[in-house]
Amino acid sequence: MSSVSRRFLVLGLDGATFDLLDPLMASGELPFLARTAAAGLRAPLASVYPPKTIPAWYSFATGLDPGALGIFGFTEPDGGPGKSRLVQTYRPSEAIWDRLSRLGHSVGVVNFPMRAGHALNGFVLPGMLSDRPPTYPEGLRDEVERALGEPLIPELPPYREAHRAEWMALATRAVGQRARATEALIRAHHPDFLFVLFRETDRIQHQHWSELTGPPPKVGEDLRGFWREVDRALARIDAAFRAAVSPVATLIISDHGHGDARSDFFTNRWLEAEGFLRFRNGGIDRRRDLLSRLLVTLDRIPGGRRLLRPLADRLRSSPRIEALSTAVGGVATFEAVAPRIDWERTVAYSYPVPEGIYLNRYNSSLRPEAARAALDEIRRRLETFPGARIEVLSPAELYRGDRLENAPALLLRIDGLATEPRMDFSYPRPMLKDRPGYFYGTGVHRMDGILIASGVGIQPERRSEPFSLLDLAPTILSAMGAPIPEAMAGRSFADRFGTVEG
Repeated sequence: MSSVSRRFLVLGLDGATFDLLDPLMASGELPFLARTAAAGLRAPLASVYPPKTIPAWYSFATGLDPGALGIFGFTEPDGGPGKSRLVQTYRPSEAIWDRLSRLGHSVGVVNFPMRAGHALNGFVLPGMLSDRPPTYPEGLRDEVERALGEPLIPELPPYREAHRAEWMALATRAVGQRARATEALIRAHHPDFLFVLFRETDRIQHQHWSELTGPPPKVGEDLRGFWREVDRALARIDAAFRAAVSPVATLIISDHGHGDARSDFFTNRWLEAEGFLRFRNGGIDRRRDLLSRLLVTLDRIPGGRRLLRPLADRLRSSPRIEALSTAVGGVATFEAVAPRIDWERTVAYSYPVPEGIYLNRYNSSLRPEAARAALDEIRRRLETFPGARIEVLSPAELYRGDRLENAPALLLRIDGLATEPRMDFSYPRPMLKDRPGYFYGTGVHRMDGILIASGVGIQPERRSEPFSLLDLAPTILSAMGAPIPEAMAGRSFADRFGTVEG
């Protein structure tokens, strides 16, 4: 175990994967990442399931799996059928920075997804869940903006193909600004532990994955320029944090990986087709089915996608055009369709976690024995579905924790995550092969993220077997001389960090 004198810098790259980074490092685009990976420990990092930003980062921060946190996605049930809300927070569970703070370490948190900062021995500059969340201390945002000479850039807006240049420029500028803001915070507060998250990496991979995976010289300059800025930002923060005399360990991690999005599986359409979800009054407006078939057909025609992209942009950016689309094609979201569902006869549905299937609590005739039989039958039919390889898992199979009151009854993993489950009714059939590119983007999450660890005492090691995202909290605590709570689900690998002198 290492001495308590070691300080920790954790740099989060949302959605980063070696599948993308390795070619860019080999081509010289990412010199800091390449040097850091070569000098220390490099390994895949297995995410939690579902591998989504909120449950994954919250699991990293607390060392607790989604079952222990009771958090399984961005949203959770809230009220009646078709009602949900953003998850509130990982608290009252303690994050690693809370534990270190109680032990007297100064800590800092930048851009972690939470609604508000909270009191600790250090600072919290939250991100993602709102544009200007309250900080801790209260005046921290003003302090940072004075140091920058400009307002902090919030979460990126929705993507518009017509505004690609401006969107990419904003993403690149946000990365550089976060590096400068973090440098200012390091100089002012001198944290022993610092976490900094870059969310832009995930947003860009979702939208442009198919463009990013070619040979680096053929990747667009705007995308390569973005990743070069990420590399420079990491280098600047690392240099600023290492300016103090004490030994430093730098961890570069991601919450999950990324890969090609090939297909979509519309779970509620499948449940309807199999008789587990029932509608009243004729169900889905058939105009929606006709419109979706037309759009998919147009997408397949040479040149059709060029026509659809500007139309999709207008639908996403103009309430008037969106209203016209609804008038022509009917509604498609689960929330809009929910009033048409026959909740007295429906057995199961998918909402609000898209990877999940929920038993219908509003069906008073669904007794426990019948519910168990229905879940067994749903599992059997999904596992034999001819159009995809569907793994069906129960929360008890996935999680150590038992806060499962908001958990789906079953969770789906389809085609190794290359097929994305969806809750809406946008298409008439359950399986949509060869995903259209005009709405959803070309990238989707995978389980394997990245771990790069470098610093005094950390020997070069290239590991193919993944660590778990849940291993990081106990590892950091142990390496900083803090006790590991029994509730944490992962295992410490702090023995790989060697020993440093205090």
